[in-house]
Amino acid sequence: MFTNRKPQGEAKLPANLTPREKKQVRDIIEKNRREGKLPNTAQLSIPFDRMFPDGICRVRENYYTKTIRFSDINYQLAQQEEQGAIFEGWCSFLNFFDSSIHFELTFLNMAADQEEVLKSVRISPKKDGFNDIRAEYSRMLKSQLEKGNNGIAHTKYLTFGIEADSLKQAKPRLAHVQSDIISNFRRLGVPAEPLDGEVRLKLMHDIFHLGGGDRFLFDWSWLVPSGLSVSASCPAIKTRLPIHSPAGCRNRG
Repeated sequence: MFTNRKPQGEAKLPANLTPREKKQVRDIIEKNRREGKLPNTAQLSIPFDRMFPDGICRVRENYYTKTIRFSDINYQLAQQEEQGAIFEGWCSFLNFFDSSIHFELTFLNMAADQEEVLKSVRISPKKDGFNDIRAEYSRMLKSQLEKGNNGIAHTKYLTFGIEADSLKQAKPRLAHVQSDIISNFRRLGVPAEPLDGEVRLKLMHDIFHLGGGDRFLFDWSWLVPSGLSVSASCPAIKTRLPIHSPAGCRNRG
């Protein structure tokens, strides 16, 4: 008995599309495949031009981004008047971004690195006779962390980008915008810090290796002797090569 089979590699389309819509989607996919516009490697599927050590990412020609990590705003526990002030402050914060600044908020829930968690709550001993108290307090913090988040780390990021003709032109503008954003966060009582290039790469490595347990192994000094660029080592994201340097810097606004 003969059956109709889908061509190998054909994309599975949503069942709720009409036959006409499915044909339109297939035509677009086939056209892009013929013209070589569909990514066929990990490097091409996570496109960016270059990551710089200071955290600036050139996503494409004339477009540069930076990322800031920030903490929670304690809104629910605030009094009603304080909640109103926080809300107005947040509205003012969002109004800071004009049409020339693209931005995106990212909220991630990922398995916490247990070693990093322990480091964050461990209090170093001192020669003052209070080490027993420090040890007990560290154990208490560790217990609270384990109960509160079930081993999940909750992190928040704001990525902003601008159009510029060159890195030289983009750098001072990004620095100015970054300074204003961090100042606005501080007015809201929110700790915030910019990410450098290596931290941004590690962040994307962790996203692409959820549950894998693979360590992030990367150093800028490795690139010169290897002859690779940061973007050239993109395949390591999915193939788990010794040098892990993900290229997920495609942040949209």
